Amino acid sequence: MEELEHTCPQLVTVLTEPAIFAKDTSCECRAPHEKLSIAQARRGTPMDRPVRVYADGIFDLFHSGHARALMQAKNLFPNAYLIVGVCSDELTHKYKGFTVMTEDERYEALRHCRYVDEVVRDAPWTLTQDFLEKHQIDFVAHDDIPYSSAGTEDVYKHIKEAGMFVPTQRTEGISTSDLITRIVRDYDLYARRNLQRGYTAKELNVSFINEKKYRLQNQVDRMKEKVKTVEEKSKHFVYRVEEKSHDLIQKWEEKSREFIGNFLELFGPDGTWKQVFSERSGRMISYAMSPRGSPSNSPPRQLSPSRSLSPPSRWSQPRPASPSSPKEASASFSSMSEEDENEK
Repeated sequence: MEELEHTCPQLVTVLTEPAIFAKDTSCECRAPHEKLSIAQARRGTPMDRPVRVYADGIFDLFHSGHARALMQAKNLFPNAYLIVGVCSDELTHKYKGFTVMTEDERYEALRHCRYVDEVVRDAPWTLTQDFLEKHQIDFVAHDDIPYSSAGTEDVYKHIKEAGMFVPTQRTEGISTSDLITRIVRDYDLYARRNLQRGYTAKELNVSFINEKKYRLQNQVDRMKEKVKTVEEKSKHFVYRVEEKSHDLIQKWEEKSREFIGNFLELFGPDGTWKQVFSERSGRMISYAMSPRGSPSNSPPRQLSPSRSLSPPSRWSQPRPASPSSPKEASASFSSMSEEDENEK
């Protein structure tokens, strides 16, 4: 911003201050005001001799269509000075109809449009030669559609014949009449809106019955909004639960697959457990078929004194082998007799 102030202080003044109001006296220009043709104006003029373009209107409910028209008028020529005439409430109510904004509100709206250099208050409905000379107007900018009013087919007819008319283009889809139509069409909605914002029924020119109806409708709408909010929160909660459930199911499936894979790996037809079992079974069978002897270095088993063996009896002694001949039989009989005598 500081650099802009040093390089172009006039531009900063234009951007930070509203447009000026036209003086009641005639226009003060530094250079002599000579009549210009459209071709001369388009080629460019000296800085001290701008092309003075005039655009007029009601500009009620100032909107983008108005701003676009003024932008076109400002950019018609390289060195253009845009003067905007705004008709008073008295003239407007007489020739066109009631306005939403007062004349002072409409004047201020135009002053703060970036394309406007000067505002003429209480502008005439039909342009006269005296008015053109007073404000030293070179050209008049307006859309080319004939504007029938005040008993004439086109209030700009004499301007066009004088070669001072430069057409601009209308912006489709937006106009003051369109905006008012929207408000009238949705009157109940806007009445309820303003009641909710604190305006009284008297200020809105609403009857007692309609006021109660509008307030009831506002309460119903608030309840609907609360229900809608709860539904949205519930949907969001259900969505989160479904998302978590999906994740849990997916993890469970992964773990299940992992468990089944591990089980088959251990206990399947070719599993590790079968191999281990077969190996152990083979070892047990081999042990059973060929048991090992006791180790040679193991100590001999000793019996306790309480369990000492009694003297061997004759019945526990091993039986002698049967004699194979009569001589052996007689010898064994004699030995048995000797043993009996010794025991006695």
